[in-house]
Amino acid sequence: MPKPLRIVSWNINSVRLRAPNVEGFVAAEKPDVICLQETKCQDAEFPLKAFKEMGFAHVLMRGQRGGHAGVAIASRTPIELVESPDLCRENHARVIAARLRSGLEIHNIYLPAGGDVPDAAVNEKFAHKLDFLDRLGPGYAKLKKGAPRILVGDLNVAPHEHDVWSHKQLLGIVSHTPEETQRLEDGRKLAGFEDIARLAVPAEHKLYTWWSYRAADWAAANKGRRLDHIWANKEALSDTKVDSYRVHLAWRGGWKPSDHAPISVQVKA
Repeated sequence: MPKPLRIVSWNINSVRLRAPNVEGFVAAEKPDVICLQETKCQDAEFPLKAFKEMGFAHVLMRGQRGGHAGVAIASRTPIELVESPDLCRENHARVIAARLRSGLEIHNIYLPAGGDVPDAAVNEKFAHKLDFLDRLGPGYAKLKKGAPRILVGDLNVAPHEHDVWSHKQLLGIVSHTPEETQRLEDGRKLAGFEDIARLAVPAEHKLYTWWSYRAADWAAANKGRRLDHIWANKEALSDTKVDSYRVHLAWRGGWKPSDHAPISVQVKA
């Protein structure tokens, strides 16, 4: 029986700086596919040699000059670039998609953070984020039907009450405002995706993937948010081992960590 594939999503916050973190994670967890967000480099600057030495012979990337965007998919087995929706009005490097030999599509998204002020009239970054969210559901609803599809990434929205450390205190904070959470959930449902994390972990349980750098002791404070997501459509859900979903908390710590922990799930090959 084929070994299940472990798919990882990780906002790495500079792939060149944190390639050693990825190497350590790969040695410990042995993932088959890694989807990275916020790579912060152009394609020619991507540490391709390091990834090949880790066993990822197949890498697709989309980078850009300057800014904090950039996405990549690294796989041990062959992958091919496939169509993804046009979600970013600014044409940032925020979406990339690959197909495995099995036919499974993996879509990797780095959704705009949105700045600090949750008012689209005065904050262009927040307006951009809302526009991206408005495009998400219709964009995926238009893709070819019948293809098994998994969507992963840093979606920069914590949609539910227990996806943040304090629902009451964060309702007016970017990433948990009703404008964002409703759009994300509407888009997910329209596109036909299930939220794997909340199938694996009951909705009444706290669940986080991001902890701010600003906290003096992030682990002790534990003021987290669930900004990173893994979704599956109905064609992929039957092959997804929901109970294999993990937040790899240890990798939020250590040497110069990202403020995001990697998350993973296993699927049938």
